[in-house]
Amino acid sequence: MNDWPDGWSGEGGNGNGRGYGRGSAGAQPEGARVMRHVQRPAAPQRGGIPPQQPRGYDEGYDQTGYDSGYNTGQVYGQGGGRGPGQGGGIPPQAGYPRQGRPAPDWRRRLKVGSLTLVVVLLAVTIGTYFWADSKLKREVDLSKVIERPGAGDGTNYLIVGSDSREGMSDDEKKKLHTGSADGKRTDSMMILHDGSNGPTLISLPRDSDVEIPSFKGSESGKFFPNEGRRVKLNAAYAEDGPELLVRTVEHNTGLHIDHYVEIGFAGFANIVDSIGGVEIDIPKAFKDKKSGADFQAGKQTLDGEQALAFVRTRYAFAGSDLDRTKNQQKFLAALANQTATPGTVLNPFKLYPTMGAGLDTLVVDKDMSLFDLGQMFFAMKGVTGGEGKSMNMPISGSRAGNLVWDKAKVKQLVEQLKNDEKVTVTSDR
Repeated sequence: MNDWPDGWSGEGGNGNGRGYGRGSAGAQPEGARVMRHVQRPAAPQRGGIPPQQPRGYDEGYDQTGYDSGYNTGQVYGQGGGRGPGQGGGIPPQAGYPRQGRPAPDWRRRLKVGSLTLVVVLLAVTIGTYFWADSKLKREVDLSKVIERPGAGDGTNYLIVGSDSREGMSDDEKKKLHTGSADGKRTDSMMILHDGSNGPTLISLPRDSDVEIPSFKGSESGKFFPNEGRRVKLNAAYAEDGPELLVRTVEHNTGLHIDHYVEIGFAGFANIVDSIGGVEIDIPKAFKDKKSGADFQAGKQTLDGEQALAFVRTRYAFAGSDLDRTKNQQKFLAALANQTATPGTVLNPFKLYPTMGAGLDTLVVDKDMSLFDLGQMFFAMKGVTGGEGKSMNMPISGSRAGNLVWDKAKVKQLVEQLKNDEKVTVTSDR
């Protein structure tokens, strides 16, 4: 009795009990047979390996020529990826091309790079704007100025250089020959008109004979009536600060002041040093112990200390404030011209120190924007670029040591500025 299930008793299930494998129950091993062979697919066309086609279970198993590679001496698992003939690794199969890197998409890379550059520049620009804007000291409130004349065409800036020693050490005061007086006074005053006919820079001598008008105290708000007092122009600033100075200039000229800009001694010197000095042509040698000036004639580059001495000197010119204002105009225009260059504007190692030096000490009106400040700066540069004109306020004589303005010429000058016309008025001094 055979206990094996049907089909398992004998070779091929015939019950003779001699077949091994295939479920044979025989006692002898089955004879050798040909191993089934999996044929390699044909080499794929260039550009990739085609998907393998499904094969039947018995397909190709009796084909000859099978080479398992076990007798080649190849040791698998050695070589670490080295190529053929390099001591190991599995050589690439014949007929299979190596897969190279795809060609770079330069158009896409250019777009991504351009977009990244734009984003970085935009971020830097916005960051710089807010950094610079935060440094401006908007301390002057022009809304406190009463009885103002009507605004004309163009923009009028009142630019003031004060003798403020705020933040200066004793050594700095000594080095810059500023003295140690308390408070601050106006050391120079200019009106810069920026219009369609080019910029016009007009110096207002601090010894100008003017009338103090009615005004409201900038701090107290108390009303002070016009008493007909005539004083030097710089006395208005000393009495009640920038607001009364603007009120006095507008009252005595009839010209509306749109913006106020003030810089002290230290700030002025720092700006000059931050750009590496300012080159200027001095036509005649002069010396002044009080300002520290000691200059030879000819072209030369002035550092911050020398520049401050140059614009403050008056006693070397027989005490004349008119000669000093001409030097101030000349130097400020040269400063603006040499600062607004690609070498400074496009060089962050020069731009940021220059902006920092200037903005830290600038005092402006509450409505002054960085755009307005930039407009003023480039208008100042245009004065020396042949696009504009610089002059002193027309003078007709003097009274008790004060310089008296020429009323007829001043009236004509103001009308031309209000209407944004080309300035034809000249100053004899």
